Amino acid sequence: MEKKRYEEVAYALDFLPQGKVGLGKNFVAEPVVQMVGEEFFTLLEATVKPGVTISLHERLYIGKDKRDKVNHIIGRITYENLTPTAKSELPLVIEEVVKSHEARFVHFFNTAQPITPRMHAFELLPGIGKKYMWQIVNEREKKPFESFADIQKRAGIPDPVKLIAKRILEELTTNQKYRIFTRQF
Repeated sequence: MEKKRYEEVAYALDFLPQGKVGLGKNFVAEPVVQMVGEEFFTLLEATVKPGVTISLHERLYIGKDKRDKVNHIIGRITYENLTPTAKSELPLVIEEVVKSHEARFVHFFNTAQPITPRMHAFELLPGIGKKYMWQIVNEREKKPFESFADIQKRAGIPDPVKLIAKRILEELTTNQKYRIFTRQF
C-alpha cells in the first residue's frame, strides 16, 4: 500500500488575525491562515502561532517537522470555504507556483498520455484541442521540451503557465471527471 503523502509547503491566500467569524463548528477564535499547497494544490486552513503575522503569498512550511509559523492544520477546505480575499489571490498564487516549478510542468508536457482512446490529457488544458494536442505530441517526439518558452515556440500554443494555472483553478472550483494536477477533495 502506498504511503499517504501530505503537503509540505503551502502559500498563504488570506490571513485572519481575529480568527474565523461565525457560529457553530466553523468558528475559530485564534488567528487563521487559508493556504494552497505547493505539490497537490490542496486548499487548507490552519491556526497560526501566537504573535505571528503572515503575508499574502508567503511560502509556509506545514510538514510534520517543527513549523515556525503554522501551529495546527485545521484541515482541508473546499473552494467555497475560502474567503473573498483568498479566492481573489488563488489564481495569482497558482501562477507563481507553476512558474517556480517549471521543470515539473515541462515534464508533464513531455510525458502526458491519452486518458481514453479518444482523449489526450493535453485536451484537458483550456484552449487545447486536437490540433494543438498533435503539435505538442509531434514536437516532443522530435526532442523533449526544455522550458515553457520552448513549448510555446515549438508547439505554437498560448502561454503554457496560464493554461496550466487555468486548469488547476478549474479542478479546484468545479467538479471534474479527470484531475491532472490536484487531488479529489
